[in-house]
Amino acid sequence: MYKQKHPILLASKSPRRQELMKLMDLDFKVVLREVDESYPDGLLPAEIAIFIAEKKAAAFVEERARNIVITADTIVAYRQEILGKPEDETHAAEMLSKLSGTNHQVYTGVTIAHGDIVNSFFDVTEVFFNPLTPEQIAYYISNYHPMDKAGAYGVQDWLGFIAVEKIIGSYTNVMGLPTEKLYKALLAL
Repeated sequence: MYKQKHPILLASKSPRRQELMKLMDLDFKVVLREVDESYPDGLLPAEIAIFIAEKKAAAFVEERARNIVITADTIVAYRQEILGKPEDETHAAEMLSKLSGTNHQVYTGVTIAHGDIVNSFFDVTEVFFNPLTPEQIAYYISNYHPMDKAGAYGVQDWLGFIAVEKIIGSYTNVMGLPTEKLYKALLAL
């Protein structure tokens, strides 16, 4: 069991990450800052996720003196293409059409920062999708509004229930926070 010695700040507006932290029985407060999520060309998917998580943690240098700050970034990689959050419904439909009947990888980079200590890591999960019809894609987009989700879907909602054939790796990583690795990292801090 993790015994908190310092307050934890979760720098994420993701309701899924907040839910996972609560399910881990962690006492935390949500703090938000706008951070530019751009990254240099040539990075591999895992490097992108870590780069952005570290960029987010850098926005909380003062808070790290007395708190543990946790940041994360999740990306979907499909055949060397990075699928971030969709720009609009058409873009979301394009993404889901690409993922239909294929497999892709979900990478989440996490940074835990306290004082001068910065620990970053990532997890990757392979996700296999059943084929989707255009009607299913349209229904999902209009009813579940996946604009805030990497790859335009949430594994924990309707599309995850009907489309995900199997996963290899951490389920919570696909939700946006690899809780197993986060817990181990907190214990090691």
